[in-house]
Amino acid sequence: FFMWFSLPATLSSTAPVLSNTFGAIRKPLWTFCLSVRFLDCGRGGLVRFECSNPSDFRIEANGVVYAARSLQRSTISVSPLLIKASDTVTQQQWVTQVRLTSSTDSKEEYGVWEIVFPSRNMDSQVKRMKRDWVIPPINVPENSRGPFPQELVRIRSDHDKNRSLRYSVTGPGADQPPTGIFIIDPISGELSVNKPLDREHISNFHLRAHAVDLNGNQVENPIDIVINVIDMNDNRPEFTNQIWNGTVPEGSKPGTFVMTVTSVDKDDPKTANGMLRYKILSQTPESPTSNMFTINNKTGGIITVAAGLDREKVPQYTLIIQATDMEGNPMYGLSNTATAVIRVTDINDNPPEFTAETFFGEVPENRVNVIVANLTVTDKDQPNTPAWNAVYKITGGDPTGRFSVPTDPITNEGLVTVVKPIDYEFSRTYVLTVEARNEATLARGIHSPRQSTATVSITVIDVNESPYFEPNPKLIKLEEGMMPESTLTTFTAQDPDRFMQQSIRYTKLSDPANWLSIDPNTGRITTIAILDRESPFVKNSLYNATFLASDSGVPPASGTGTLQIYLLDINDNAPKVFPQEAEICEKPEPNAINITALDGDLNPNAGPFAFELAHRPSDVRRNWTITRISGDYAQVSLKIGFLESGIYEIPIIITDSGNLPMSNTSYLRIKVCQCDINGDCTDQQHIMAAGLGTGAIISILLCIIILLILVLMFVVWMKRRDKERQAKQLLIDPEDDVRDNILKYDEEGGGEEDQDYDLSQLQQPDTMEPDAIKPVGIRRLDERPLHPEPQYPMRSAAPHPGDIGDFINEGLKAADNDPTAPPYDSLLVFDYEGSGSTAGSLSSLNSSSSGGDQDYDYLNDWGPRFRKLADMYGGSDD
Repeated sequence: FFMWFSLPATLSSTAPVLSNTFGAIRKPLWTFCLSVRFLDCGRGGLVRFECSNPSDFRIEANGVVYAARSLQRSTISVSPLLIKASDTVTQQQWVTQVRLTSSTDSKEEYGVWEIVFPSRNMDSQVKRMKRDWVIPPINVPENSRGPFPQELVRIRSDHDKNRSLRYSVTGPGADQPPTGIFIIDPISGELSVNKPLDREHISNFHLRAHAVDLNGNQVENPIDIVINVIDMNDNRPEFTNQIWNGTVPEGSKPGTFVMTVTSVDKDDPKTANGMLRYKILSQTPESPTSNMFTINNKTGGIITVAAGLDREKVPQYTLIIQATDMEGNPMYGLSNTATAVIRVTDINDNPPEFTAETFFGEVPENRVNVIVANLTVTDKDQPNTPAWNAVYKITGGDPTGRFSVPTDPITNEGLVTVVKPIDYEFSRTYVLTVEARNEATLARGIHSPRQSTATVSITVIDVNESPYFEPNPKLIKLEEGMMPESTLTTFTAQDPDRFMQQSIRYTKLSDPANWLSIDPNTGRITTIAILDRESPFVKNSLYNATFLASDSGVPPASGTGTLQIYLLDINDNAPKVFPQEAEICEKPEPNAINITALDGDLNPNAGPFAFELAHRPSDVRRNWTITRISGDYAQVSLKIGFLESGIYEIPIIITDSGNLPMSNTSYLRIKVCQCDINGDCTDQQHIMAAGLGTGAIISILLCIIILLILVLMFVVWMKRRDKERQAKQLLIDPEDDVRDNILKYDEEGGGEEDQDYDLSQLQQPDTMEPDAIKPVGIRRLDERPLHPEPQYPMRSAAPHPGDIGDFINEGLKAADNDPTAPPYDSLLVFDYEGSGSTAGSLSSLNSSSSGGDQDYDYLNDWGPRFRKLADMYGGSDD
């Protein structure tokens, strides 16, 4: 059968032409796309499509027909377009026709498609509804420019011939969100789209059409309508990253994978609109060739296609990658670009090379952990990587391992370091062979050049070395008791400096007991005191003395040696009783004291000991008895039945077992006391209470002396404080105060013209205002002129009732402490006393006029108050 489709007046080469499926369609609907579907009826073979006009149209493998170029209405052929389907296996062919007309002609001639509700069979007694027709999907291109509403299909029922019906549609896009996209004329049943569609937002719509009468009764079963939104190429490819970073090792072979770039297209990936192709637009830099990389046009994988990647020459490449849809069609496809940055990673293809063939250094002998020379290398690999970090190895010239070459982590230099002492007298120079390598192994095919090995020449500097004693320490064995001026041995030192003419002198460095002396020139050691094995400076019969050997070098060097003297014991110590004090009961039972002996000597010059009571005094053997228990112990007990309580000293003769035995009489102090039934003394008095020891007496005396010194210091401090207090008072001593002896003589009288004065002002002079009470123009002849007075410190007000003596004393202290106060021989005005005194002026007392002509010694007879005046004015020039 023939299928008629209308086309727009002008077709772009990218717009689909027609879509067709079998179904209940009465009239064709123009659209932009045609999809030719082939029903193989179960053959299962592959079908290849061909069109009769390949110059204007092309058909894809999936049956979609596209315009191959822009078509005008005048160029559309009136003859039908033939589509041929061929079975690739059986070579069987089928042909169908597609008649194309312009959209304006199509609508006028054919109108829109009409979908009819399936009819019911009403003749049968049993009502049976026919099987519903399969309604083919309606294809609507996205982004249509209208005009809107745009009719899509007409829905009609066979029952509209004898009654009026109303049509409606339901579903998403109609009465469900998003609403208002599709509308239907309720009378004519024309279904229209009301706005442009967006496939990337909603790719298809499922609507249901209804037909009811005017009473709302359903007259037809609802039918489903599927509206597919046909994709248009309206989205460019978008790279997931605008800048892609990748790495590739230098020296990589062609075909090495580098990285993969990806891009996405929102268009339908099942159509050419969403099928992307990749390619490389540019490479920077174009070295060594402009095509170092290629890209898989479908997957976006980048691989190398040429050899010659060298990080030292080109460390980084920048590629501009383009992604194009429409399967990469440069004319119809949309494209976008991204940047791929490929960093060439380093491999160890450059061995380290020394900057010189020979390095030089010098080091003083006997110095360790000293850097002798710095070995510098160059390496073209990337710094601070295993391919750049150098490792140095001594391959010759150091059989004893006295040197090492660690690497400076910052500069990558080799630090030739002395790790074992070097002896100038053994070897004066060292010539080392050092090899430099990297932490990482060299790449395959790369070998170390001759420049990776260098020679290090090291000169040893002779220094003045310390003399040394041999052996050290030196052990000698002697009997104790050797007399002074006895020669013990010769303890000499060796000077390791064979090439220096030097002398050695010996001195004593440590001699705890001061027993020895050494000859400064020969090293001969002699005694200056008797050697005693029992000395506290001897430990385990060994006495240690240290001697110093100093050479005459510049600067001088010295070494020490230890002399160990093993002192052999002789019997030179008499045994002593132990313990020296004990307690015993008055009655014999139980009455035994176990004693032993202490001997500073060693066996066989010590025990076993012989114990014996002395013959004097005679009562010792009468009251006491001693019994030997063993070689080192004996037992002292009462010989009589009762002995009066008290303290008894028992002389005991103890003899050791030396070759020449030594005896000693030791006194055992025994306290005889009353005992209880358990044999314990009931007295609270102890033997030590009989007298104080020497240490206790000395401690008591020291405490008394310290207490007396503290008391004396306190008294001196009090005296000094009193003198300072007395020095602060110029005229009046507190102890000379005779205010308690003041006698009141009534009035002065006797021709004074100022008898009429107020005594209350003398009691409270601070309440008087001199300027307020003096008449203007009335002044004493000896009164101070009325010029501004210096500001003296504020004086506290005298208590009320006041005392004139306190007031004067306070004024005196204020004047003494005031740096602006006049000297002692200046006139001090304390208060106004009236005018016209017949006594005349006292200005004749001025020191400048009197000088030393007057004799003030008579002031000493006036009492203690005038004694200081006599000292000030009547004394000598001192």
